[in-house]
Amino acid sequence: MFWNDKKVLITGGHGFVGTHLVNRLNELGALVIAPTQAQYDLVDGVQVAAMYKENPCDIVIHLAAVVGGIGANREHPGKFFYENLMMGTQLIEQARQFTVPKFVAIGTICAYPKYTPIPFKEEDLWNGYPEETNAPYGLAKKMMLVQSQGYRQEYGYNSIFLLPVNQYGPGDNFDPASSHVIPALIKKCVDAVESGAGSIEVWGDGSPTREFLYVKDTVEAIILAAEKYNKSNPVNLGSSFEISIKDLVELIAKETGFRGQIKWDASKPNGQPRRKLDTSLAKKEFGFESTTTFQDGLRETIKWYRENKASA
Repeated sequence: MFWNDKKVLITGGHGFVGTHLVNRLNELGALVIAPTQAQYDLVDGVQVAAMYKENPCDIVIHLAAVVGGIGANREHPGKFFYENLMMGTQLIEQARQFTVPKFVAIGTICAYPKYTPIPFKEEDLWNGYPEETNAPYGLAKKMMLVQSQGYRQEYGYNSIFLLPVNQYGPGDNFDPASSHVIPALIKKCVDAVESGAGSIEVWGDGSPTREFLYVKDTVEAIILAAEKYNKSNPVNLGSSFEISIKDLVELIAKETGFRGQIKWDASKPNGQPRRKLDTSLAKKEFGFESTTTFQDGLRETIKWYRENKASA
């Protein structure tokens, strides 16, 4: 009954994860407020204050972000830093001033140092500089952790900071200019099958590893943390499943029926060498463990893309 009639304001509620989160919270009986970017510019503190004034709430879940893959991060490091930093800073500060009882900040695995020992533990966050291609984005998001901890210490403000790995699933962003690796590869393979193309091109050499979290598992983790977790220590959200980009490409090719050649462009950056989280703290603090196998999640994502290709 925790969520029954709780007023929950979700930034980014019309995005990929946000849409799934809004639907789930509605099922749980929450009163969800999901303002659009056209209604409020979250980079502008005056508009953030207006949003809180016009939409009193019990919990804020901050999902909104200016985000993309390696290419987008390389092209827009200034934009990604400034807009993500200002959104987080203004939203937390104004939430405190409007005495919103709880703030849930969604960070990013890009905040971790480039050469973090596997598996990534929360205490490793400050032991080095992030991978260069996404450092501006990762550092901007990590400032919410600093703010959260500082505000709890000085003002007793209840905010939490979650660190999800890359998410994937139905409704993902399949725009080649800004998509992450799984939707980008699904699109390439499905489009190649349909057009009869004999090859696809993939950035890097295939050696990096990644961990992915199915979107519905991400939503359950956020809901559990919002309900049960009340500390400013960061918490990883992941699946504990690590796969190389090479194996990922081959798996997606198999699942989509692509039998052509995979051409690796080693002149393009690989990104962070390895990513795999220690997810034990999430289980300990609020009982979260992912339940969707990677193959099942991948099949659902491919199925959704094929059925929604025109609008995706």
